[in-house]
Amino acid sequence: METLIIIIFILGYLAITLEHNLKLDKLIPALGMMAILWAIVAFGIDTFANWFDSASHALINGFSNFTSAEKHHLLEETLLHHLGKTAEILFFLLGAMTIVEIIDYFDGFATFKNYIKTKNKKKLLWIFASLAFILSAIIDNLTATIVLITILQKIINEKETRLWFAGLIIIAANAGGAWSPIGDVTTTMLWIGKKVTSAKLIEYLIIPSLLCVVVPVLIASFMKPFKGNLTVLEEESTAPKSQYGPTMLYLGLSAIIFVPIFKTITHLPPYVGMMLSLAVVGIFAEIYSRSQFSLSHAIDDEGDDSHGFHSPVHKSLSRIEMPSVLFFFGILMAVAALESLGMLFIGAEHLKTIIPNTDVVIMLLGLGSAVVDNVPLVAASMGMFQQPIDDHIWHFIAYSAGTGGSMLIIGSAAGVVAMGMEKINFFWYFKNIAWLAAIGFVVGALAFMFLRQF
Repeated sequence: METLIIIIFILGYLAITLEHNLKLDKLIPALGMMAILWAIVAFGIDTFANWFDSASHALINGFSNFTSAEKHHLLEETLLHHLGKTAEILFFLLGAMTIVEIIDYFDGFATFKNYIKTKNKKKLLWIFASLAFILSAIIDNLTATIVLITILQKIINEKETRLWFAGLIIIAANAGGAWSPIGDVTTTMLWIGKKVTSAKLIEYLIIPSLLCVVVPVLIASFMKPFKGNLTVLEEESTAPKSQYGPTMLYLGLSAIIFVPIFKTITHLPPYVGMMLSLAVVGIFAEIYSRSQFSLSHAIDDEGDDSHGFHSPVHKSLSRIEMPSVLFFFGILMAVAALESLGMLFIGAEHLKTIIPNTDVVIMLLGLGSAVVDNVPLVAASMGMFQQPIDDHIWHFIAYSAGTGGSMLIIGSAAGVVAMGMEKINFFWYFKNIAWLAAIGFVVGALAFMFLRQF
């Protein structure tokens, strides 16, 4: 049974990795793999010798001597436990995604164009890299990449130049997401899974993540693509379409930043604070939407009800990427099946024997995240290592998984979305950007190893 489970997981993992070749959305193999794995666990529950208790982070003694009824009862409790932990992450992400969509509903992100006044390519590079690093820590690296590339397309007409900027934005966005508990799905998983606290994550990763961006951007700023000025810079109005855009931008970002503060004060799970933030943002969105409708309805009667007849919250919920949410659900629950059977725990013990140096293991995890999705890698590491909260191993995992994906265009959500928006060729990125990302990754990793001694 154990062999069959491992084979199915590997096949499912390969299908996820090769989604572009198979032309099959990765949520399909993730959900299918999850359901099949738990079905096999249920059918073969009487044949398994080990069971891992996630609450105590240890194998249950004498599990093989349990009766069939006791094993099935334990299976149901374990499944419910993992469903609850996974739901915490998903509802957190749903709340954050909705707030971001509400900001976009009011065209709030257009406000950032007001900060971009220069035609100098080198200055633009530093502006975009800085915005990517900061924004990704607040609204997550995927959304930050979408926002910045959208702005990039409006101010840079040269395709080749935009590709270079997009490549550096990917590096900056992934690095920015690594040091924030809400900046990347993997760091959110570690934070909600009580592996790291927001204060320590920021304390130990802000400098390595910053170096991971600064070094590649510094090198790139001396390269030919970033010399001189832009030939064309569109002189269009930078005013947001909605008069409430800037207000909703600052309100939405403040609401997301408030979530870690709420958790620290109340000690409640992060999704509770995110729901509160969503409620507050939603109230203002509804009020502003009514005001906007009243003004537009008086002067426009062409039947466009995009802002008038629809609640901005409902509209924003309809634009959420549910495939991504379902993928996270499938992969996290699939990894939970392996964890429950003690496979990850036992595998970690063997890995420690083969490679005693944990730093090497985590660096390899970072390299692996460039090839395959970092969500299952981090989910697996959470089951493999049993160190207490805020142990340096968790911070290093957050850094490696978050920034390692920049080394290939398909290695991160930010890279994949940029690839789609700008039609970036895999080999072009590998030739021109991968080495910059690798240098940044190594410099940041060395900085982390040095700083953790203090």
